[in-house]
Amino acid sequence: MSYTLARNRLGAFSIGSVIASSVAALTVITLVVPLALAATGLIGFPVAIIAVAAILMIYAVGFLAMARHIPNAGAFYAYVAHGIGRPFGVGTSWFALVTYNSFQLCCYGAFSAAIGAPLLSSWLGYAVPWIIPALFAWALVAVLGANEIKVSGYVLVFLVVAETVLVALYSVAIMFTPGFAFNGAAMSVSGLSGPTLGVLVVLGATSFAGVEQSVVYIEESKDPKRTIPVATYVTIAAIGVIYWFGSWVQISAGGPQIIDRATAEGADLFFNQAALMLGQGSVTLGKILLGTGTVAAMLAFHNAITRYTFALGREGVLPRLFGHTTIKGAPRNASLAQTGLALLVLIVFAVAGWDPLVQLFYWGSTTGGLGVLLLYTLTSISVICFFARDKRGESWWRRLVAPLIATMVLLFVTILAVDNLAGLYGVAPGTGPARIVPIALLCVFAAGTGWGLILKSRNPQVYAGIGRGTRSTTASALSAIH
Repeated sequence: MSYTLARNRLGAFSIGSVIASSVAALTVITLVVPLALAATGLIGFPVAIIAVAAILMIYAVGFLAMARHIPNAGAFYAYVAHGIGRPFGVGTSWFALVTYNSFQLCCYGAFSAAIGAPLLSSWLGYAVPWIIPALFAWALVAVLGANEIKVSGYVLVFLVVAETVLVALYSVAIMFTPGFAFNGAAMSVSGLSGPTLGVLVVLGATSFAGVEQSVVYIEESKDPKRTIPVATYVTIAAIGVIYWFGSWVQISAGGPQIIDRATAEGADLFFNQAALMLGQGSVTLGKILLGTGTVAAMLAFHNAITRYTFALGREGVLPRLFGHTTIKGAPRNASLAQTGLALLVLIVFAVAGWDPLVQLFYWGSTTGGLGVLLLYTLTSISVICFFARDKRGESWWRRLVAPLIATMVLLFVTILAVDNLAGLYGVAPGTGPARIVPIALLCVFAAGTGWGLILKSRNPQVYAGIGRGTRSTTASALSAIH
């Protein structure tokens, strides 16, 4: 029995592939873009992507500076604990688990309803319930997620390269369609003003969700001071270019009827556009890779969640059972717990008859996008507070200027996003997820913070080790015993 993750297993390319898998380029272009167009009626997605990429580049400066001094698989949780305070750190950990679960679980909806069930139905000749492919994907993630990261890493590298190449090739093919012309309005900066800014930025944040996961693997990386920054910056830049190019081409090819086409065709829109030049076989190939890419995103988020759960279990914030790893350093207990939760959610959705594409995928991914935007904001504030007490040899740019710019921008767009939740979810103001989600997220954060305060009064030893990872008293004591 071990209480540490496997060391020196992941290089920059492997980590970049893992986080690129979680952002899932093909999933964003084929699912997020058309669903966002249909739900909001806004075409400014490409320029929003550029804005979000720029924000993330600045945000990453302080975020990575803190990672150098606080190496912890709990990332957000550990940084807030050290920057603002331990109780808020625990609240952040609960909030982060809900956010990442929103992303991981929504992938089951996308894979099963938009890809797996339609393909199987066409091949077998009868209607296949969405829950069947969802359970196949669940089983695959369960097996890969329970083993060391290097095993799933090989799978993720292959899948992320394949789907990224496909997005690029299909986008170029669409450009050669007779009559194609780029839509300048989709790149108009004027679209990033007023209430629409918050909506578009959250959708952009949803598309980039996962790029911050590089620091989650810091304990398992080779030469983390070089590997983690390279993986983070290169992934943000590369994925940003793919998103910008693919979404702009798709929106442009749709012409004046793009909103109507996105509503009617949904996930098929991008493939139908490419098929005009590449033939109908390209639609089947695209859907297969979309399916495998979505499974890769499930696995990537599953791995991130298990490492958060492991970090909390190792420090005694959650049951210590979750802080165990296998001989090879895989957080198997945390992985099995996440697998069980995913199965429960799938069963509930199937029994209740809820829409897996809208209510699980779109609402889930949008909730995750809002959640990760709030996590970025909270972490950015924590960076400023942390370095205000101890400069740690960091430059003004890394410890103050960049985090301050990022914080102000993130606070601004977060306020706009919260103010326009109805447009974000595509529902009437004050109804459905626009009403329930912010209350639920606030309650989760408050409950986690309250648990941190309880630990302070009832278990000072555990409280003192919050956010300290392998340096916590609890983790050190457990390692000594075993």
